[in-house]
Amino acid sequence: MKKFISYIFIALLFMACNEKTFEVKVYNKGVNIVPLPVSLNLQEGVFKLNKKTKLVVNGDGAKTVADFFQSKVSYSTGFQLNMVESATKNFISMNVDASSGLADEAYTLKVTPETVKIVASTNRGLFYGMQTLLQLLPAEIESPTLVSEINWNIPAVTIEDEPRFKWRGMMLDVCRHFYPVDFVKKQIDVLAMYKINKLHIHLTDDQGWRIEIKKYPKLTEIGSKRIDEGKEHGGFYTQDQIKEIVAYAAERYIDVIPEIELPGHALAALTAYPEYSCSGGPFKVRNVWGVEADIYCAGKEETFEFIENIIDEVVTLFPSEYFHIGGDEAPKDKWKECNLCQARIKAEGLKDEHELQSYFVQRVEKMLLAHNKKMIGWDEILEGGLAESASIMSWRGEKGGITAASEGHDVVMTPGNWVYLDHYQGDPKVEPVAIGGYTTLEESYEYEPIPEALDKDKAKHILGTQGNVWSEYMYTPELLEYRVYPRIIALAEVGWTQSEKKDFSSFVKRMDNQFVRLDQHNINYHIPQPEGPINNIAITDGTTLEFTTTRPIDMYYTLDGTEPGLNSTKYSTPISVDNTTTVKIRTALVSGKMGKVRTINVVKQEPVKAVKVIAKNSGLKLKIAEGEFYSTKEIARINKWEEKVAEEYKATNKLFDYKNPGVGIFEGYLDIPEDGIYQFSSDMDELYVGGTLLINNDGEVKRHSRNDASIALKKGLQPIKMVYINNVYGGWPQAWNGIRINYKNVNDEKFTELKPEDFLY
Repeated sequence: MKKFISYIFIALLFMACNEKTFEVKVYNKGVNIVPLPVSLNLQEGVFKLNKKTKLVVNGDGAKTVADFFQSKVSYSTGFQLNMVESATKNFISMNVDASSGLADEAYTLKVTPETVKIVASTNRGLFYGMQTLLQLLPAEIESPTLVSEINWNIPAVTIEDEPRFKWRGMMLDVCRHFYPVDFVKKQIDVLAMYKINKLHIHLTDDQGWRIEIKKYPKLTEIGSKRIDEGKEHGGFYTQDQIKEIVAYAAERYIDVIPEIELPGHALAALTAYPEYSCSGGPFKVRNVWGVEADIYCAGKEETFEFIENIIDEVVTLFPSEYFHIGGDEAPKDKWKECNLCQARIKAEGLKDEHELQSYFVQRVEKMLLAHNKKMIGWDEILEGGLAESASIMSWRGEKGGITAASEGHDVVMTPGNWVYLDHYQGDPKVEPVAIGGYTTLEESYEYEPIPEALDKDKAKHILGTQGNVWSEYMYTPELLEYRVYPRIIALAEVGWTQSEKKDFSSFVKRMDNQFVRLDQHNINYHIPQPEGPINNIAITDGTTLEFTTTRPIDMYYTLDGTEPGLNSTKYSTPISVDNTTTVKIRTALVSGKMGKVRTINVVKQEPVKAVKVIAKNSGLKLKIAEGEFYSTKEIARINKWEEKVAEEYKATNKLFDYKNPGVGIFEGYLDIPEDGIYQFSSDMDELYVGGTLLINNDGEVKRHSRNDASIALKKGLQPIKMVYINNVYGGWPQAWNGIRINYKNVNDEKFTELKPEDFLY
């Protein structure tokens, strides 16, 4: 009897273990393909991928795609799939059939319990069919290491698919911040998963020249380096590395398009070769963001020879049919002052400097046509007349794209409102500092590349769209990924899927599975953070903390200072707090992966009493010292101060020119109108209120006031102290902020901006 009970126990244990082993995770349930195919019909049953599955390969070049599939599958499953010429069952066939009638990037995919068949007319189409097949497998198929305890089942489906647009791209700015070859390859791997077929690399700008040009070695010896916070920032790709990136992308059917900026955004080049400017220099590689006034001189023949020699080298590295020449944000001030440029305008019968830019661009167009390259540029190249063969990228809204398409030019729609991936995708108060803008995942997903205002017969000129990744505020590779994903995947669906089939709620559900795939590639994608309260909150009685997220996602929190996990309290209603408390809260995906912890410090305070002083004069006492400083701790070494009174901003002129660094310390009193709790917001390095260090921005890029705090104050005069370091930190000059403090009673809706004349001393 005991032996029988033991057998039952063992059997039950085995069943429990077996059930756990083959449990299907919620994110792996259903079909979760992104981008969504043209048609998908789910059938009954599954195809079971196992170590006995064969690969049947037919057609020229199909083996390349099959090799890719075989290699990827071997890492995660451990299966070494054999390639054969034919099989009767348990096989996956990959067939390139030029007579199939399928379009260049189209494919069909049919899965039954016995077979999987992919058919395409080209290797490219077959590659996309293979990527869809991978997405039908559990998300862990993307793992670079062996995964056990998974059934590698493929649901039976019939799919017919092709893209809506031929241009489905991403632009990567490697000038403001440089990214190594392996990181670029990593992004190419992920872009290929979502059938993105263009990688536009922004290689030159005011802040760095990032490609080796053998005829002009100083472009990288000098032009690739700038000084940030007293340290050198550099990096460039050798021509061999460029070839490596291009070849790697080509294996994944991604065309790499180079961008060499002209005539503007050229300061890195002019620092190395100042003779091609209007003034002759000298220059320094720009270490602040924004637009530089010095551009290539259009009046010198030597400038065009310089550019042509660069193009001659670059075109040999990039087989892409397109060559991007930039053309945006080219100030004309230097041309107006330049005798040679003015002589060129007169000699060529041009109306003004805008037509001079058109002349410049058209000369470059001829250089590119000599290499059988199509020129593409930002929509500013429309100014003064567009070169005959040129295409444009419309970034300043859709107007430029509509104009160009209406005139018969091809257009890639890249309007900032929807596709600029350097924008915030959540509350600037809780997200890492960004350039500005606000583009949620839903906004990117809902973009429609064909404008309503464009005549229907001109819609054929809209090639597609791309996500633009400007890297000014992407200080690390991880931060770049945080900005890019998952919005670039939303844009992949915009470019591939027919508009009538798009549905954001469906996309978000399918992304639950895709996030796990991204985990296998170690992508630091964005997870929405809990938004609402500021991080430092003062209370005198009690308060409630209400949190929201940019899309529906669970939140978990603790009130005892411990890190929240999936077993912590799930947020459902506002949190009531009536004493000093540390609230920690974070979001969680369906997979169980959790987002960054937000810590909200709630402090119960007695209101700070007003001081009894006589302060009759309007303004602030000010101490100024010259010198280069990057931390408030460094101020202690200052031994010479200039003292004055700041009655208005004019008294602080020395602090508004980032080229003349220094420190300003302001002190005075703020007349608080009534007892209450007051919230302060400032980009100053430090802000003291009532003798307390309330806001500390030391060591941060001082943009968008991310360290708001509140304090309980009594009515009357409260001492204020502000520390302001005039420097360039993270490419952003503090001088661009100016002296700015905003405050409000927490019961009020709007902030009041405080000016020097609002204080007393």
